[in-house]
Amino acid sequence: MTTDKKKMSLTARVLLGMCLGILAGFIFRTLLGDVALVQEYVVDGLLQVGGQIFIASLKMLVVPLIFVSLVCGTSSLKDLATLGRLGGKTLAFYMVTTAIAISLALLMGNLFKPGEGVDLTSAATFAAKEAPTLGEVIVGMFPTNPINSMAEGNTLQIIVFAVLFGIAISLAGKPGERIAALFSDFNEVIMKLVSLLMNIAPYGVFCLMAQLFSDLGLDAIVNLMEYFLVLAGTLLLHGLVTYSIMFRAFTGLNPLIFLKKMEDAIMFAFSTASSNATIPVTMETATRRMGVDNKVAAFTVPLGATINMDGTAIMQGVATAFIAQAFNIDLSFNDYMMVIMTATLASVGTAGVPGVGLVMLAMVLNQVGLPVEGIALIIGVDRLLDMIRTAVNITGDSVVTCIVGKSEGAMDVDRFNNPQAGKKEEEIHFSSSSSRHHS
Repeated sequence: MTTDKKKMSLTARVLLGMCLGILAGFIFRTLLGDVALVQEYVVDGLLQVGGQIFIASLKMLVVPLIFVSLVCGTSSLKDLATLGRLGGKTLAFYMVTTAIAISLALLMGNLFKPGEGVDLTSAATFAAKEAPTLGEVIVGMFPTNPINSMAEGNTLQIIVFAVLFGIAISLAGKPGERIAALFSDFNEVIMKLVSLLMNIAPYGVFCLMAQLFSDLGLDAIVNLMEYFLVLAGTLLLHGLVTYSIMFRAFTGLNPLIFLKKMEDAIMFAFSTASSNATIPVTMETATRRMGVDNKVAAFTVPLGATINMDGTAIMQGVATAFIAQAFNIDLSFNDYMMVIMTATLASVGTAGVPGVGLVMLAMVLNQVGLPVEGIALIIGVDRLLDMIRTAVNITGDSVVTCIVGKSEGAMDVDRFNNPQAGKKEEEIHFSSSSSRHHS
């Protein structure tokens, strides 16, 4: 029994946990839905506690991982020109992929017309939150109190402080070298902590899936099936085809190897529906599995989790087309251009805002004069789609990380092509043999 468990890869265990969780969720909903004890103690008790502990454990790692790895990466850069070039490339690629995503979504939305013939004169309402201006976001990137920024998990402020701190270390001579060595050791310990959590992931994923599918109202999905299928199909098309073409064109490497190595991170993203909570796994995948240097990945991954929202942009494109068709409002070519521009800029402008997808969608709808109440009609199916969106988002972060890493000569191609790369680091041995394994 133990030997079989050792042979089973982490990916297989997480996938098994996900499938068993979905199956358990359907059983709880269909066969045991009326049993109060099961709902109270198993679904709302054991499963909820297990799932929330798993997500909390992942989020616990985000702030120390971003700060420590970014300080390590920035302090190892020899000149500020490299940092500027790195930032410029990363932002440019993130904006381009978002613009492609929203364009693809509008094309699919108008090709399949999921809202045509649907009478959605609903009494449902949706209160749109006010989105901050771009100026407010830029000012808000600079922390007045870095400790408070870390306590609140404000990713952009942590990135700015870590970059400045890393630059100071690289300029500080001998004292800086001692601090850099300390942070390098910290980074190794935190990555080992990530590996530790990845090994309990199958149980956390089981709890999350079982609870979600025991509560998921499939009737809402049936009612909006056409919208659901068009959006899910567009997300998969962008995630598998657009990214593969970009990856091949800019790195010259095999996109199939890339997608294979992304399996763990994609499953984590799908289970948690949170790009931020998946940062530790995305970082581990980019550096240890893909071979991207930490100085690149430490910058591109946290920034991507905050501002690169291709999946969300696709949702906005399809939802805009759907709501326009459902309310029988014709949008002009100029309106569609406005949607593309607004959604691309909004992906940066609303970074870090809670419920960011719906805030951005409200901005886009307002921009082209569509009723914001239409959002209320699609919220019912949004939970499952959010999981697919998150998986697309973190795949995009990793594609850009590899592209930037390769262009900077900071990617180990041999490690990328090695199917076993990173597997050894994922293993955790609690016996005395751990020291031998580490060596």
